[in-house]
Amino acid sequence: MSITRRQALIAGSALAGASLLPERLLAQSKQVSLAFGPVSPVYAIGMIAELKGYFKDEGLDSKLITGNAGTFGRQTLAAGQALFAHGDASHPLQLGARGKPCKILLATEMVCSYANIMVRQDLYDSGINSVEKLADYKRPDGAKPIVAATAIGSGTWVFGTYVFEARGLGDRVNWVAGGGPNTMFPSLQTKQFDAIMAPPSWIVEVEKKGFGRTIYDTSKPGVFEKDFGGALPVLVIYTLQDTVEQDKALVQAYVNAIYRAMAFVKAAPLAEVQALVTPKYFSGIDPDAVSAELGFDKSTWAYDGVIDKPAFERGAKPWYRKGTDIPETKYEDVVDMSFLQAARAKYK
Repeated sequence: MSITRRQALIAGSALAGASLLPERLLAQSKQVSLAFGPVSPVYAIGMIAELKGYFKDEGLDSKLITGNAGTFGRQTLAAGQALFAHGDASHPLQLGARGKPCKILLATEMVCSYANIMVRQDLYDSGINSVEKLADYKRPDGAKPIVAATAIGSGTWVFGTYVFEARGLGDRVNWVAGGGPNTMFPSLQTKQFDAIMAPPSWIVEVEKKGFGRTIYDTSKPGVFEKDFGGALPVLVIYTLQDTVEQDKALVQAYVNAIYRAMAFVKAAPLAEVQALVTPKYFSGIDPDAVSAELGFDKSTWAYDGVIDKPAFERGAKPWYRKGTDIPETKYEDVVDMSFLQAARAKYK
């Protein structure tokens, strides 16, 4: 009988040295992993669950696996190198279209914090202060403006391309993969990119460095609603359907820990949350940048994790378009709120 990588991950290390450990410790030794990328405050909820000890409380030995773009979580989950992923809601839909059906377990963001668009400082100074004006710009060689998402197919790409397409400007820009801040920022400064997609923390850093300015900002009231019709699942925690079917107790424990982290963030002052995550994860990032990103969700989200059917259906605008490779998907086929409901009932 062969054992798949996923079955081995679910089993964890509990089998190793089983005869040497008491039963109570064995019950607490299930290994789990959460994949996402890059290391940014937008993905802080898993970090908070770890630092507050919620994973341990639920009998889990959790590991965070990070990459350079949002697509890393999707790729790592698909490869069987992680049990859970944190990323754009389009990613589990993309995996389902590729024969790896997923279940979305809860949302961690309902207004997109990374649909913001920044242009080079010199372009902004020349009067390019809107999406429309950026689309009209021509590079010195006559080429279309270059806009960088973290990766082609990433959440920044899904939302960014839609912003242009919604204005009839989809064919007026060239999209490239820019990676994380270590490549995005200098490429904007050196004019390799004319614009970049940016979460709030990047906006703070880029503007402080004088590399660029924001021309599309979803933190401003009405901006996201105007283009997308209202709140929709943006960032989600998801797993393969196989994992749900093979170990419901493990999935429940994981959702419990994440839900408790959300409840903590909702109740705690922003400064307390920032003080918790900064030493281990964000010590090299401008504190104002970390605060901006953590504060975005404080002002736009209820921290309940809920995805209802109307919100999911609003996702049709950015998801089901040419180039996304996402077929129309029924809410019931991909969203499973049962684990979240159980967590909310347990931790009222």
